[in-house]
Amino acid sequence: MGFLWSLIIGGIIGWLAGMIVGKDVPFGIIGNIIAGFIGAWLGSLILGDWGPVVGDFAIIPALIGAIVLVFILSLILKSMRKAS
Repeated sequence: MGFLWSLIIGGIIGWLAGMIVGKDVPFGIIGNIIAGFIGAWLGSLILGDWGPVVGDFAIIPALIGAIVLVFILSLILKSMRKAS
């Protein structure tokens, strides 16, 4: 049940990051989950583990990390589209 909870929280974090940045995460729900997990990892590296923890995610650093990830990913995808 813990793994399923982590997938749900990771998906929500990725979805929220996409909504805040105003860009859709590629690959839908799977992309949101991946963005949530990578964002949580990135956020914990940069900001540490502080704030409320839900589903093994420190919510605030995970959300900030996911926002940074989605923003950078959107810039890369935009530049790739212009190059084509």
